[in-house]
Amino acid sequence: MPKNTKSKAILKAKCPRCRLGNIFSGRMYGLRSQKTNERCPHCKMKFEVEPGYFYAAMYVSYALNVAEGVGIGILTYLVTNKLDFEYVWLYIATVIGGCVLLSPFNFRYSRVILLHWLSPKIKYNPHYGSNDYV
Repeated sequence: MPKNTKSKAILKAKCPRCRLGNIFSGRMYGLRSQKTNERCPHCKMKFEVEPGYFYAAMYVSYALNVAEGVGIGILTYLVTNKLDFEYVWLYIATVIGGCVLLSPFNFRYSRVILLHWLSPKIKYNPHYGSNDYV
């Protein structure tokens, strides 16, 4: 089985072409904001394939936010077992709080999903994935 699998590259936010270079500089959570690298540090692929390319990541981020909001709402119900109108603020607070806490995750993985799954022009090339390539 190959060392640089697609699922491992997505999980670790690696370049879709070589699966070795980092898409982001900086950590997901921390005091410094995460920044998308302009080019892959390994194979030099330009991540923003065309001007405004990452605007499409907003749609992916929206889908992630909706899924997380529904999941947090269901989890809140399972934990509290309350579905009365007087508990609406509990649901609003947990869903908004959860979405705010998950926003760095959404920023990162909406771009990773866009690059790996939703970009038909970008393909994995094992030539770029070898450690001999520089």
